[in-house]
Amino acid sequence: MKIIKEAIAGTLESSDLLVKVAPSHDDTLEIILSSEVIKQFGQQIRRVVDETLQRLGVTAGSIIIEDKGALDCAIRARVQTAVLRGAACTDLNWEHLS
Repeated sequence: MKIIKEAIAGTLESSDLLVKVAPSHDDTLEIILSSEVIKQFGQQIRRVVDETLQRLGVTAGSIIIEDKGALDCAIRARVQTAVLRGAACTDLNWEHLS
C-alpha cells in the first residue's frame, strides 16, 4: 500500500495516540515514536506498529506517532486508519486488517 497524501488518526487524549502519515520523498520508511511510557513499553509499541505496517504492505512513508498510553488494539486501529486514509484506499482487503 502506498501513502499518497498526508492523513491523521486518533487523539492526544489519555490512553490514545495520534498517528500522522505522509508520503516519503525518497521511498524510505521513517517511523518517529514519542510516548509517555516509552521506557516501559517502547519496544512493544514499535513491534505493534511494525507488524501493522507490514500487514498493510507499507514500505515507504513518514509515520509520526504520539502515544499517550494506548493499548495494542488502539495502536493497531489508529495506524491502520491513518494509513488507509493516506493511501486513499476505497477497496479494503479485510484479511490484512486485524
